[in-house]
Amino acid sequence: MIGNLLEGIPDLLTEERFEELASAESVTVERIVSRGHTSPETGWYDQPRHEWVLVLQGRGVVAFEEDEEVTLGPGDHLLIPAHRRHRVAWTAPDEVTVWLAVHYD
Repeated sequence: MIGNLLEGIPDLLTEERFEELASAESVTVERIVSRGHTSPETGWYDQPRHEWVLVLQGRGVVAFEEDEEVTLGPGDHLLIPAHRRHRVAWTAPDEVTVWLAVHYD
């Protein structure tokens, strides 16, 4: 199957969009599309698997429970170890941010 990660993005994004692209027993690959979206203020992601994220376009800030923040732009990637509590604190409101996320054991 052939696709383009930067195409097929809706003009109106009322909420962050998660699309599974491929998966197997120990890995899931997804495209995440944001425009000014953030994680809920009341919670942290605490995932059972490692997550590697790459920003393909746009900008975002990933915040960790220990008060660390990482700003990511096009081409930047980040490894989030399993159970490291984090959230998306900010994404660019004036442009689409496209993330490629790989979740693995």
